[in-house]
Parts: sequence; structure tokens; C-alpha cells
Amino acid sequence: MGYRDLRAFIERLEGAGELVRVQAPVSAHLEITEIVDRVSKGPAERNKALLFERVKGYDIPVLINMFGSSRRMAWALGVESLDGLTNRLSALIRPELPRGLGQALGRAGEIWGALRAVGLRPNIVRKAPVQEVVLTGERATLKHLPILQCWPEDGVRYITLPTVISRDPETGIRNVGMYRLQVYDERTLGMHWQLHKGGAEHERKAREMGRDRIPVAVSLGGDPAIIWAGSAPLPPDIDEFLLAGWLRGRPVELARCVTQPLEVPAHAEIVIEGYVDPDERRPEGPFGDHTGYYTPVDDYPVMHITAVTHRRQPIYPATVVGRPPMEDYWMGKATERLFLPLMKLFLSEIVDVNMPAEGVFHNLVLVSIRKRFPGHARKVINGLWGMGLMMLSKCIIVFDEHVNVQDVSEAMFYALNNVDWARDIIIQEGPVDALDHASYRFAFGGKIGIDATVKWPEEGYRREWPKRIEMAEPIRKLVTERWGEYGIR
Repeated sequence: MGYRDLRAFIERLEGAGELVRVQAPVSAHLEITEIVDRVSKGPAERNKALLFERVKGYDIPVLINMFGSSRRMAWALGVESLDGLTNRLSALIRPELPRGLGQALGRAGEIWGALRAVGLRPNIVRKAPVQEVVLTGERATLKHLPILQCWPEDGVRYITLPTVISRDPETGIRNVGMYRLQVYDERTLGMHWQLHKGGAEHERKAREMGRDRIPVAVSLGGDPAIIWAGSAPLPPDIDEFLLAGWLRGRPVELARCVTQPLEVPAHAEIVIEGYVDPDERRPEGPFGDHTGYYTPVDDYPVMHITAVTHRRQPIYPATVVGRPPMEDYWMGKATERLFLPLMKLFLSEIVDVNMPAEGVFHNLVLVSIRKRFPGHARKVINGLWGMGLMMLSKCIIVFDEHVNVQDVSEAMFYALNNVDWARDIIIQEGPVDALDHASYRFAFGGKIGIDATVKWPEEGYRREWPKRIEMAEPIRKLVTERWGEYGIR
């Protein structure tokens, strides 16, 4: 299971016809984005991973859209379909349902304990491919990297698919996140540590403790499970490399940085080492984001580069975000499938969850449940709002268990038929995503929960709820058996 490095994954994709090598000269300034956008939104047969081998002005090829389909995303995490992630994590949970909050919390502890298993702890190696070339001092610059400018009004160029590594200045626990990095110049980067993310907490703690530097390392490439793990919404005391090791079926191999007290994936393609001064901030942005809009300029921390290491002939991995569907949608879908068992652990009535592309992750969550008592949908809505980063969800719609929430058309049919807008909604204020431009205040705004289940008399519905139209099963079977006779193709 798992891949030793990015090259092994490229080999898998190419062997399966899922990768196109683009040999025509292309520009890292906007042109690659336009190509990728058309591929991501075009016919499924054209949606491939792209390896741009001749990027104008650079000797390093660019790999992009490697996670850009359900199939490729599943392969990246060691399964044949994304539902395989749900099954794998479910296997860590005892089959009987928890009988209370204490048991549920204990069950969650079992999962994290499994990830902490000795066999999955990262290993430190002395010799690392990512340190075949070591650049320090004045040589440690970004000028040789084909960093993209994705959209016309982006601030400048951005590193878009990084694995950003830091440690909690108080506990020493490692955090691995995926945060975009704006190129200010060849020696400094803007660190987009959003309000609700682990890196931002490290910055706050360092400032309170009077620390003048936060060691940081940015890894590019490696096993795709390692890359993806940085985007996973894990609890703050869980090392994302443990999750990557579990997905890979073997520990992540790490190497010590050459200028910072951190460890980085030994089989990465490129590593940028440096530090963040918690008291230094600069304007960052605008940036064409996954919301389909430009995120406006705001102040963020600055990373100062102290070293750049890489393989002798590295590959630069990148992604483009914008109006979905794009590659990051499938990364989010993997998160949804993997963490569904945890949602069920705390809310056992949940049947399925879908965060469709139209909702750009946090704007829309469709949930089917086994309804057992009056007000059950409202209980689930509030429970989800209290569960980690689900707190940022702007709209949660709850359906009965027979509704296939993965089919957005079917779900909307039931939502628009089953809801009385005067009685079946919850509107309240709470945390929203820092990228949400619609909220009147930064990171705080309105949220809506919608009960689209069949209503009961105990919930105040005094009429008789109508029956759904369904064909009799014998007729369905008869027509299926005789279909070839009808001459309909």
C-alpha cells in the first residue's frame, strides 16, 4: 500500500492512462491555469493529471490535477474508490453503537490511539532524496521554482499545494497543514494561516510566550497521502503524518531539516525551510479562491527562507483553485468519506453526508438520517455545528434515510417539496469560514439549518402526509425482464 514518492504515483497514473505529458512550451503565468480549468470542467474522458514538461523559463516540470477525479483521489489514498476510505476507518470502530457521550468519546480515543500505534509513527532517516541538493545562505531562493500565477488579479505568484510543517511552541506537537503561500520576493513568503487553523494557533501561542521565531518548513511532493493529509481536519493534538502512515500502511519517513529544528518528508521533491516572526505581518492577496471569487487583501504572517533543498531533478506539484468543480473538490470529497464514520460515532442516526461542489465545502451540507423522534433533524443540525470545523457550515439540510444525498437533484426535489419555510428552518449566527465574503462581519455570520424530513403530528403537522409515488415491485420486475422486447434503446 502507499507510494514511496510522487514519481511512483505518476507511474501508476500513466500506466492507467490517467496522466498526460504536455510537451508544448507553456507559461506559469495564467496559461497553465486556463488549461487546467478546461480539463477540470470538461468531459470526464479529458480529465487527466497533467505533467507540464516544458515550463517557459524553468528547468523543472509541473504536475497538476493529480487529485482531480474520484478515481485518482482514491488511488492516491490507497483505495479503489472513495467509499473505501469510509470502510477502512469504520473497521477501527467497534460495531456496537455507543450508549452515551462517554462511550463515544472513548471510541474516538481508540481511533486516535490506533493512528498513534508504534508501527505508524514516522521514522527518521539520515539520507533523504529531498536533500540531494542543499541551498543555504544567499543561494536559498525561489527563483528556480516554476511557481504559478493562477488568476489575472492574484497578488502575484502562489505556492498552492504545500505541506506546511510547524510545532506548537508550548507542547511541541507537530502540525501539518495546507496553506497557500504568496511570493513576496525570492526570500520571503506570505503564510496564509487562517483564523481557525492549527498554524494560526501556533502563531498566537508564540506571541503570548514572547517567542521571536516559529520554525517552519514547506514540503512539496512526496507520497500523495502525505500531501493530502495536510488538508485533513484533525484534532490539534494529532500529527497528520500518523494519518498519512495509516493510509499508506507504513510509517512516513522523515529527514531532519538542515537549518530548522523540524522534520520533513524524506521523499518529497522540494523543501523550503525558514521561520515566521509572530509579530511581523504584511498584506497578502488578493487570491482567486475555491469560492469562485478573489479573497481580498488582509494581513498575514511572513515566512523568511533559510534553506531550499530538493532532488537533483525535482518535479513541482501544484493545484489551481477557483469555481468548482476543480481538483480541491475531490480532496474535500476524500475528507468527507474518511470522516463520515466519525460523524456517525457521535451522531449514530446519520446515514450519509454529502458536501456537493455547488457548496464549495462549507456552504452546503446534505445529511440523511434515521429519524426516530420529533425534532430529530434539529438535533442533528445542532450536533454537526458543534463538531470541529463543521462549525463553519453555512447551510445544513437534513433528509429521511431513503433520500440519496449523493444525488443533488434528488435531494433538492425532497428539500423543496418537504419544507415549510416558516416552520422548518433554524437561523442563527456563529463562526463562518474566514474566506466567506457574504458575512457582514469577518469570520462570523448567519447560518441556516433546514429540516427536509417527513413531518410528524408530534412536530405540529396536523394534515396527512401524502405517499410517495412508487411503481409496484412486480411491475418493475416484469418490465426489466421484458425490456429487450420493447425495441427501446
